[in-house]
Amino acid sequence: QVQLQESGPGLVKPSQTLSLTCTVFGGSITTKYYYWTWIRQAPGKGLEWMGRISYNGNTYYVPSLKSRSSISRDTSKNQFTLQLRSVTPEDTAVYYCARDYGTSYTDYWGQGTQVTVSS
Repeated sequence: QVQLQESGPGLVKPSQTLSLTCTVFGGSITTKYYYWTWIRQAPGKGLEWMGRISYNGNTYYVPSLKSRSSISRDTSKNQFTLQLRSVTPEDTAVYYCARDYGTSYTDYWGQGTQVTVSS
């Protein structure tokens, strides 16, 4: 059983950098052919796929967030991290990490963590 757990600050000030970490239990982030994904849901809106990092460290981002986003990993801790720069109140959302098998399906999600951007 794979479990994902998000962690990070619940409150971030505008213009700062949001940093979230997803710790994975029960499966290695280097296992072929899994991809480790960040998704968010703003209040009253649908799910927004943000980006992901592959089992071999390649990264992919949604074009609208690419200039502000970075996804990295620490294989020794079995974690991957999202950094979102220059946040605004529009970045307020519940942030989820998840595991994808290639482009086929998402099989595991974290429970989500609320991030509020406010001064």
